[in-house]
Amino acid sequence: MSETQQSALEQVLAPEGWALLQSLPPYEERDALARGGRLREAGHPADRVAAVLTQSRLRAKGSEKFGEFADRMLFTTDGLEQATRLPIAALHARRFRDHGITSLADLGCGIGGDAMAAAALDLDVIAVDRDPLTVAVATVNLMPFPSARVELGSAEDFDPTRTEGIWLDPARRRPRRGSGSVRVRDPEEYSPPLSTVADLARRLGHGGEDGPLGAKLGPGIAHEDLPAATETQWLSWHGQVLEATCWFGPLATPGTARSALVIGRSGARRLAPAGDPAPDPQPGPLGDHLYEPDGAVIRAGLLGEVARQLDAHTLDPTIAYLTGDRKVSTPFASGYTVRDVMPFSLKRLTSYLREHRLGVLEIKKRGTAIEPDELRRKLRPRRFGDERATVILTRIAGEQHAIIAAPHPRTPPSEPED
Repeated sequence: MSETQQSALEQVLAPEGWALLQSLPPYEERDALARGGRLREAGHPADRVAAVLTQSRLRAKGSEKFGEFADRMLFTTDGLEQATRLPIAALHARRFRDHGITSLADLGCGIGGDAMAAAALDLDVIAVDRDPLTVAVATVNLMPFPSARVELGSAEDFDPTRTEGIWLDPARRRPRRGSGSVRVRDPEEYSPPLSTVADLARRLGHGGEDGPLGAKLGPGIAHEDLPAATETQWLSWHGQVLEATCWFGPLATPGTARSALVIGRSGARRLAPAGDPAPDPQPGPLGDHLYEPDGAVIRAGLLGEVARQLDAHTLDPTIAYLTGDRKVSTPFASGYTVRDVMPFSLKRLTSYLREHRLGVLEIKKRGTAIEPDELRRKLRPRRFGDERATVILTRIAGEQHAIIAAPHPRTPPSEPED
């Protein structure tokens, strides 16, 4: 944590700063400058005003991940960015609870999001972080949960016999020369490294078997970097791939090395093949329908599983669009009915849109250098009319094409499952 962040948190954690923060109305960006001026005029020191307004802004941003809990929490910028959304943290905690785990260590707890979810499910939680001020932040955030306590320490030094299960969210950024930070891809550059995580699982286990441990990894992790005899589950939240969670020991689904959990309007749906996943499908001609698989499915290497469900194939061996003649509803892919297709040409596409009065466009792309925003500026589609369509730019048999399509109707929401 930088000296600037440390100084700001110290201002907020002081009794006067905490009282001022709690007295503020909900944060509004357009009012922040004027509000700061009024607080300084009222006699509050400038550094305290800046610190509490920053914290108020982070609380407003944090509500997206933590809902109403954010109104009583403390945040750091980096901690909020890496923190798990509370509904997802609850899914992590449920896997421990459903396997009979009653006590959990959250190592590298950050601001305490996963520890909050575990404590809310009545697990006894020890939250550990190596940074003293982060420990102070987590302590504030876990105050409503009497079954949780926070300690200063490191994952490497934690005694795994203290709890029945372990959760880790390794830091996946390192300081950038000068200022800021950069995301790391190599899991051995995580803090702690993935090898240390695997060693903790072995020490937690008995009889040579890994113990119940879960670790949140970056979604871009290569399959060959994953530890043996584990299950890694890629998770997407309303179309955005957020994480790959590696489950060790009894928390791993037997016979499943890779799975995908897709959370969207239809709830939470899990794709977990037993045994080896189906191979990627072979390319073929464009059918009556086109499917865009969810990113978690693609990252998990489960494109063949979805293709089998849809009776579909790819258009090009390097592109993850699927196509077939059946209209199938699945939570693992967005579907489109194909209206027309043409080799890509700006002139030809413009004429087509004008002829069919297509002026309200969703533009999607895979396997092409054309940028949707740039194409929209060149087309100026609003001049053509008020009809709607999706324009999909991609390769078919190696050649650039534009597919004109209409999205399948959305399925109604349903109860989530894990």
